[in-house]
Amino acid sequence: MKKILVANRGEIALRVMRSAKEMGIKTVAVYSEADRNALHVQYADEAVLIGPPPSNQSYLLGDKIIEVCKKLDVDAIHPGYGFLSENAEFAKNVNEAGIIFIGPSIHAIEVMGDKLSAKAAVKNYDIPMVPGTDEAMTDIEDAKNIANEIGYPILIKASAGGGGKGMRIVSKVNDFEEQMELAVNEATSAFGNGSVFIEKYVESPRHIEIQVLADTHSNIIHLFERECSIQRRHQKVIEEAPSTILTPELREQMGQSAVDVAKACNYIGAGTVEFLFDNGKYYFLEMNTRLQVEHPVTEFITGIDLVKEQIKIARGEKLSFEQNDIELRGHSIELRVYAEDPNNNFLPDIGKLKLYKRPQGNGVRVDDGYDEGMNIPIYYDPMIAKLVTYGQNRQEAIERMKRAIDEYRIIGIETTLPFGKFVMETDSFISGNYNTHFVQDYFDPQKLNVSNDDEPVAAIIMANILNQEYSTSDYMPHKTEFDSKWRKNRL
Repeated sequence: MKKILVANRGEIALRVMRSAKEMGIKTVAVYSEADRNALHVQYADEAVLIGPPPSNQSYLLGDKIIEVCKKLDVDAIHPGYGFLSENAEFAKNVNEAGIIFIGPSIHAIEVMGDKLSAKAAVKNYDIPMVPGTDEAMTDIEDAKNIANEIGYPILIKASAGGGGKGMRIVSKVNDFEEQMELAVNEATSAFGNGSVFIEKYVESPRHIEIQVLADTHSNIIHLFERECSIQRRHQKVIEEAPSTILTPELREQMGQSAVDVAKACNYIGAGTVEFLFDNGKYYFLEMNTRLQVEHPVTEFITGIDLVKEQIKIARGEKLSFEQNDIELRGHSIELRVYAEDPNNNFLPDIGKLKLYKRPQGNGVRVDDGYDEGMNIPIYYDPMIAKLVTYGQNRQEAIERMKRAIDEYRIIGIETTLPFGKFVMETDSFISGNYNTHFVQDYFDPQKLNVSNDDEPVAAIIMANILNQEYSTSDYMPHKTEFDSKWRKNRL
């Protein structure tokens, strides 16, 4: 494997390229017109414009990406996460084109991409499941009867769902029909599949997931857990590893359950098995057949580069370690730095990064895809960066996160940095006694630690503008489409 195309953008594209470079592998970036000056475009050995800003006209054009691979003699595609990463049709087309898809098999993507088929696949492995239906519900009266048997509150979920879409909590029978119809309509709109099923609603769960790795030689291991319970709109904002509530015995049990889930679909590569945890019991939720956004916390506590392992597995190599070789060391926390306003229900906030200074120092990692002067586009996920800290213990990781947040200077847009500081200083988080309802139970925007001293900030911005010698609309250090030195590497 000599050349990899990364079918993604932003921080994850850069993250994959850096590991590939350390392995002596050349990289190809694809980009939309909105990302012409993006860092992943600058970093790659070759870069190709594939379309206008909307993702359905650029990053989701699988056939066009495969054409680029053929023209540039690309050996493999890494999909990152989001976009085409869990698209079985794309993976199939990649394989048929004679290109390696750095990810699981088409079968695994299809089975685990549908929550009902995932349930059916793991049924024979004695894995705890949330009480509910095993098949799609189409008849409202039948569904209502089953809901009554399960007992309210119940959760209506889209079979092909994710990110909280096609999901409705129903607390009483009188609301069932309306919520059922809303869930079906939303699922149809979001996924083109209106199939829904019913589960008992676990009211105050923890969200815990297990990282797994599986090679093509029947070796499957887990790399411990990540706690992902700090969420807004059913999407994660802060993750940590390990969890504060798992005993060594539970960790072993959940790890084995995750391995069994991988076995159930003949999994290959890096994947994540998600569980709900409540009152000392855990329940299988779903499997994500890709690299997770929060994978850096696992890399910190295990010392294993998950992207390198993905590439090695895709090359047909055996895992170089066994389960007993994996040691859990220290503690790691990740804050997703979104271009969102915590004071306004976390609504996206786009604009220009007038000031952008990353934190540094021991135990601090920043995975990002932007630089000072760049604009946050409206077309994509609003995540700017992942701020990750590591310590010998949880307290040290928390203190480093607080220090890193204070050092992280972003002016021009609202971000989730103040929210992250709020969480780190909240008693429920410090004690480890929190669940997925943290935001609604504890978050108060009025308590955000936002500085009112505008004069130093204004001075920094002005100095930055005065010293800026280029326009970000056409700036690309050492590589532009008009630079003859690099023209041969661009299409």
